[in-house]
Amino acid sequence: MNSPEIKDFIRQNSHLFWFMPEDRKEEVSIDFLVETVLNYGSKDAVLKLFDLIGLNKVAEIFNRSTALSTRKRWNYHEITINYFPLLFKKYAQ
Repeated sequence: MNSPEIKDFIRQNSHLFWFMPEDRKEEVSIDFLVETVLNYGSKDAVLKLFDLIGLNKVAEIFNRSTALSTRKRWNYHEITINYFPLLFKKYAQ
């Protein structure tokens, strides 16, 4: 169950989940939320995600999702896979 702050964030960025029924958007998993915002969100949306979940938690989710040992195929865009490891290496613990 997502917190009220995360539900509000999803409502504010509802356009990122255009393919989902309105009544299911607020219940997306944190992993899916991270994937969607890092792939399609604006700079402000990414920064807000870091504020809500924490930079280290976002880095952990991203790293787990893109690890070849846990997934043979990931849903992140190539530019996302190239950029965010650099950011997380510099700023995440």
